[in-house]
Amino acid sequence: MSEPAARGRGWKVAAPLVLALCGMLLVISAKTSGGTDLRGSDLLGMPDLVRAEERRVQELAAQVEDLKADVDSLTSSRGDHETKGIQEEIESLRPSVGMTPVEGQGLTVTLDDAPRPGQDLAPNTHIEDYIVHQQDLEGVMNALWAGGAEAMMVMDQRIGAGSTVRCVGSVLLLEGRKYSPPYQISAIGDAEAMQAALNTSESVQWYRAAAEEIGLGYELELKETITMPAYEGSSLSGSRS
Repeated sequence: MSEPAARGRGWKVAAPLVLALCGMLLVISAKTSGGTDLRGSDLLGMPDLVRAEERRVQELAAQVEDLKADVDSLTSSRGDHETKGIQEEIESLRPSVGMTPVEGQGLTVTLDDAPRPGQDLAPNTHIEDYIVHQQDLEGVMNALWAGGAEAMMVMDQRIGAGSTVRCVGSVLLLEGRKYSPPYQISAIGDAEAMQAALNTSESVQWYRAAAEEIGLGYELELKETITMPAYEGSSLSGSRS
């Protein structure tokens, strides 16, 4: 196998993983996804644990770049054997970026709109306050990541590289699909640690206070087994309608 052929083959297997690693950190901001600024979204600061996750992903990305460099340097005499080894090493990294199905214990948080109040709004509220917004979903997701979530799913879709959660009115848009409330966010990991992170998250506290006041839905359920598919979002396989 010639050196150009080795490069092509190696990059073919490495490219999806490089793309995944570049967008792996799922701390989604209302600014980048075009959401509205409601219910204290300025409280969605990135916690230290999420910054640690970002560093971990950057380290993984560096590993993939090193592997790509190894593939590019293969010669015809070493190509087949060494490319196979590199492919195996790349495969070992795939679970870290959500590219394989996963199963484990964890929890599910369900958010739901409040009953519509008609003309009698609660004091100091607007009709928009009675629906689940983008930053409400983001607040829960950020808290779960900060609590050590190993994998996450919103509704029936795995969250992975390039995922963008966006709400338009009472409709959730995710990877080209539309969802109506109630919205479910599932996470695999240490349920106790994730629950503690939810309880201490200022943005989640803000939402739960509004829930108690006007009837927004907030439910947490511990799960013995959660099964999630591999991430198949737009950055790897194209957007879906």
